Amino acid sequence: MTVATGVGSMPGEDFAEALRTVLGELPDLPYLPELPARGAVAAMTGRTLAVVAELGFDLQPAGWRLTDAPGIDHRRARSLLAQDLDVLEEQTQGYEGELKVQVAGPWTLAATVERPRGDRLLADFGARRELAQALAEGLRVHLADVKRRVPGARLLVQVDEPALPAVLAAQVPTASGFGRHRSVDLPRASEALGWVFDAVLASGAVPVAHCCAADVPIGLLRGAGAQAVSLDLAVLAAASYDELGTALDAGERVLLGVVDSVDPVRRGADRQVVEKVLRLLDMLGFDPEEVAPRLVLTPACGLAGATPGYAREALALVRTSASALSGG
Repeated sequence: MTVATGVGSMPGEDFAEALRTVLGELPDLPYLPELPARGAVAAMTGRTLAVVAELGFDLQPAGWRLTDAPGIDHRRARSLLAQDLDVLEEQTQGYEGELKVQVAGPWTLAATVERPRGDRLLADFGARRELAQALAEGLRVHLADVKRRVPGARLLVQVDEPALPAVLAAQVPTASGFGRHRSVDLPRASEALGWVFDAVLASGAVPVAHCCAADVPIGLLRGAGAQAVSLDLAVLAAASYDELGTALDAGERVLLGVVDSVDPVRRGADRQVVEKVLRLLDMLGFDPEEVAPRLVLTPACGLAGATPGYAREALALVRTSASALSGG
């Protein structure tokens, strides 16, 4: 059976209400929402740094920076995550089934977080290695905490890597804006991803790699240990279709972003979403009935930029579309 979920972010600042929406609209695969409107401590990078073990960070005008000890904003990020997990525990009493949580991946963090003396961690081989390993270790602790709070959950861990294609293509700008950081070769890129995916597997969870760029390196992500991939169907480059087909042929799950993540001019219908998915499967040469159980439908990306009303509509639309695709 095809199911539906969300990518990660939701609009607004009321976490309890956002979680109620997710649990109500996505009963088969809910997720722990992120609410960037609450500030940098609640956005993707700050949320993940709250998970990272041992290292300290603080928030500067230019963004997050590695420090010798956690700054006040880093401590706030950790406190906010703990509060959100309290709410998750309260609202999921007795829940049994799949549950998805999200973290930023090691390369997106390296391309986002600054070194103590400026510029991105991406420029420092030792620092980016230490960050990836600290992320992996922190994930083990975080996932154990989630499983303790929701003991009936089977966890999927979505590792968000929106910056990975830019890292591989030497397209991440330096602090001056006049240069670009050197590209990272594939073996090193795979190694850091592998530490994170291995930590997820060791925690008894399923590692999912998400990237909403056009040139998603599906083969690299799968080779590093991802057991499912999540992508935006509307922007996916044709060159990635073969690797997408290989993943489906191998029996792996694919999360397809098929619904607008911001309020569209015209509202879509589940019939249109289903037709879009069927065209893709026909192009790849797959029988819909055969692969439908391995498909998960999602919005194209996070819903932080949507109105609260449309965010609820988008989640409902992916749910009804998944049901229709399964013949429900």
